[in-house]
Amino acid sequence: MRRKSQVVWVGEVPVGGDHPIVVQSMTTTDTRDVTSTIEQIIQLQEAGCEIARVAVIDEEAAQAISKIKQGTSIPIIADIHFDYRLALSSIKAGCDGLRINPGNIGSRNKVQEVVKICKDKKVPIRIGVNAGSLDKNILKKYGHICPQAMVESAVENIKILEDMDFYDIKVSLKASSVPLSVEAYRLISELIDYPLHLGITEAGTIPRALVKSAMGLGILLNEGIGDTMRVSITSDPVYEVWAAYEILRSAGLRERGIELISCPTCGRCEIDLFKIVEEVDEKIRFLDRSLKIAVMGCIVNGPGEARDADIGIAGGRGLGILFKNGEVIRKIPENQLVNELIKEIEAAE
Repeated sequence: MRRKSQVVWVGEVPVGGDHPIVVQSMTTTDTRDVTSTIEQIIQLQEAGCEIARVAVIDEEAAQAISKIKQGTSIPIIADIHFDYRLALSSIKAGCDGLRINPGNIGSRNKVQEVVKICKDKKVPIRIGVNAGSLDKNILKKYGHICPQAMVESAVENIKILEDMDFYDIKVSLKASSVPLSVEAYRLISELIDYPLHLGITEAGTIPRALVKSAMGLGILLNEGIGDTMRVSITSDPVYEVWAAYEILRSAGLRERGIELISCPTCGRCEIDLFKIVEEVDEKIRFLDRSLKIAVMGCIVNGPGEARDADIGIAGGRGLGILFKNGEVIRKIPENQLVNELIKEIEAAE
């Protein structure tokens, strides 16, 4: 059963409650480079991203949000560290949400200024706790980074906003350690009903990030924890969006794009299935079609093992077969298997 949470609106996107878990990412462009940032956000949108976050490093970056908003159509989150003035400028420029920690952007009066404009503009705040940047007093209390220290940091920052009568809040507790992140989210989920933003931060390159994120986020999602998520990958952020949907699909929570299944091969395989499946995966990875595609290595067993696939191919010696819903349609030369499969996918309704 999914954890009950409040609903927070980021622009026109609802986060929390019974709404679908929202997929988001962060741009890698210099926010001050408006053209490049818009281009990347459009690529993210096309991949299925529902919220985009941009780094606001100075006043020029804050002002750029206004133009970025004009060229995009998904909500924009301004990522702020330390300088409350950048939060004020970002909101005035039209951002749909803030990612800040109230405890590190200045005095109470400065936080109050940010809260006031957030109330007026209906801009939510995500309190983002990272294991690597905990307050030194909290670290001194616990002696080391631990889930309890992360939760205490989050609770302290939440209290700052609640004391100012502000409740339009989302919370994240991210670490590069899967066990640390999972336990921190479990603990905070018992204490608050604000929406939780999931992520395993600094997760690494594509293969490593996929393993870490699938492990950590998969555990939490299976326990009903999480309302929005970012898969952190050291690569083109479009892969973050794709990976998020693959994790959500595997958890049975959302469906988007093509599901690819393929056999691990064995001694019966007589074609270069590794090369074929990589080529197919590259061509279909970002297609927005609700299909299950199979790439199998054995003509005899392939169609039966992938009977629930919408479309598939299976290889034999120098040739293969095209099948739909487990039924063989026709034989195809090996060197044409991929092209014929892609044609069938593109023609599918």
